[in-house]
Amino acid sequence: MAKKAKAGVGFKIRKIATEQFAVLEENFVEGEKVRLNNGFRFGVHKTDHIIVVFANFKFEIQKKPFLLIEAGCYFAINAESWKEFLSDEEKKLTIPKNLLSHLATLSVGTARGILHAKTENTPFNKYFIPSINVAEMINEDIVFEV
Repeated sequence: MAKKAKAGVGFKIRKIATEQFAVLEENFVEGEKVRLNNGFRFGVHKTDHIIVVFANFKFEIQKKPFLLIEAGCYFAINAESWKEFLSDEEKKLTIPKNLLSHLATLSVGTARGILHAKTENTPFNKYFIPSINVAEMINEDIVFEV
């Protein structure tokens, strides 16, 4: 079982990566209703004390994607906080949902900026990632086997 985490987790952004970006113009139909799907994936790098958040977004028209983006944000967690997340046996790492929500929110903002930069001066720049209440999407801690 993980120890109770203290208030405040020290972290810094170690790396940002555009994991995926595509404009599929053949699927775009002007004037049709646009649907936005999004999701998150999470990972950890045990030796470097890294939590990775992948924020992905898919803009669709008639169930066909025309704009895809996935940003990966790599967050280095300070050693003291990392130890708080480890089980006593150091076989499981429990990341609190509040921290995951915060890191995911930062990742959404990062994806938003990447999308703007990649579509600037194109007709697709009018499609942007809106504000998202990430806390509603992440409703439990995540446990990783390490």
